[in-house]
This record gives sequence, structure tokens and C-alpha cells, in this order.
Amino acid sequence: MGSWISIIMGQEREAEGHDTGLGYLPESCLAEVLLHLDPLEICQAARLSRAFRGAASADFVWDTKLPKNYGDLMELASDEKSPCKKTSLCKKEIYARLCRPNPFDGGTKEFWLEKSSGGICLSISSKALLITGIDDRRYWKYLPTEESRFHMVAYLKQIWWFEVDGEIDFCFPAGTYSLFFRLHLGRASKRFGRRICSSEHIHGWDKKPMRFQLATSNSQQTLSQCYLGNPGSWILCYAGDFVADRGNVATKLKFSMTQIDCTHTKGGLCVDSVLICPKGFRQGKVYSTRV
Repeated sequence: MGSWISIIMGQEREAEGHDTGLGYLPESCLAEVLLHLDPLEICQAARLSRAFRGAASADFVWDTKLPKNYGDLMELASDEKSPCKKTSLCKKEIYARLCRPNPFDGGTKEFWLEKSSGGICLSISSKALLITGIDDRRYWKYLPTEESRFHMVAYLKQIWWFEVDGEIDFCFPAGTYSLFFRLHLGRASKRFGRRICSSEHIHGWDKKPMRFQLATSNSQQTLSQCYLGNPGSWILCYAGDFVADRGNVATKLKFSMTQIDCTHTKGGLCVDSVLICPKGFRQGKVYSTRV
């Protein structure tokens, strides 16, 4: 689809000095064309000419790219609840605002729109998860890091019973979503400006698989498992998919990650966050799971 932009640009240059070319079409006509493009292509088209720039700012163009519940998302994203502030933004500005990371629940969760598709993504920090033994410094501790969007991860030194639970109520736009746990075997740090990873506490993850569960308020359930690997790199462990039917009704999710075989200890794991994104969208190395 994007190749048409370079073709039009060539036509526009050939038409310089003549009242021909797409740049001389009314903005309303150009806007109708832009309706069929994705958000990034619309922004590229806006650079072609003044007419395209005007058409690319039309509210009815961006209205089709925004989630239907964008008003609720703006309410959640804004510290200021004043209606006049929200209505003063055009739809293009609203789209751009929602594409930024938007923290909520005290900064322990963030949502954003994926720029190219407008799909909603959501991240839940380890601080918002229920982690067994998290308050006991013999087992767990929080580590500051630049490798997390929340600047903090939960690091497991050693434990017998490993269990991480979480839940969230959120108005997901209608669609199919995937849920992942973002994990890292080993403790990463920097020395003399270079990233290093300590494997001192890594053990126990090769004996039994990690088990993942996902359940929704409308009775969807998934159960899967996988062995953890790839020390020194952040991985996304796939927990399952769910379907949101209506964007104006909150979907309640409950999810968990467990390795509760108490015949052995396990340790050396960083738990960063839970990622929820449209199915098929990937942000990093994904570890598949099996039932």
C-alpha cells in the first residue's frame, strides 16, 4: 500500500507549474482516499502537499482509526477531567495522545495504541502482581533497571513455591488479544557502560515446566506450559488468547504463572510485567507454550 505514495510524489513533481495532479483535488476528495490507509501512511501522505496535509487532519479520517471507546481511554489517560480540554483536541491529536504510554493505577499499569494499527496494548508491572513471598527478602527483592518500562523488576533469588497471580478490569476494544509474561533468566546490570548478566542464582527451571492460566469474566479459559530458557535475554512467555466482544463493557481477566513442585527450589528469575496486545502483534522474543 505504501508504494503509492512515492508514485504520487513523482506525479506531483511532474505536474509542478500546471493545474494538474492529485494535489489540486479538493481536500474532501483526498480525505476519502486517506480513509483506506493505515495511520502511518496517512502521516506520510501529509508530507506530499498542503492539500494532503489538510486532508490528513480531517476528523472523520482519524475517527475511523480510533477505538470506539476512545473517550473512556482519554478519561483514563488524562489527569485533568475537564471536558473542555478533551473536546479542544482534534481526532488526530487524540490519536497521537493515546499512542503515548498512558500510566494509570498509580503508575503500576500503562496502555497505549500501537501506532501502525491503532490496536490497544497494555502492560502491568510486577508491583501490580500478587507474588508469593515477595515481602520476604530471603526470596525476592525489587531491582531498579532501565530495561523495564516501569524501571523496576522483581528478582527471585530462590524459592520452593513459585506463584505469580494478577487480574485487571479493562474496556478492551472488540478483538482477539494475547497475554504474555515478560521474564528474564539471570540478573542484568552494567559495568563500565557494558551490559553484563549474572547467572549466579539460575537453577530449577529445567526440571519442571512453568504453567500459565488465563480466565475471563465471560468464561474463556486457557491453560498452557513451557520450560524457561535463553538466559541473559528478555523473553515473552505466551499464556493464551482471549476475545473481547464489546468495547463498552469491561473485560475482567485473571491470570497466573506457577511452578509449585516443591521437590526442588528454583531461582535467578526477573519478573518484569504482563503484556496484553492484539493477537499477532509481537514485541520481542516469544516463547511458545503447550498444553
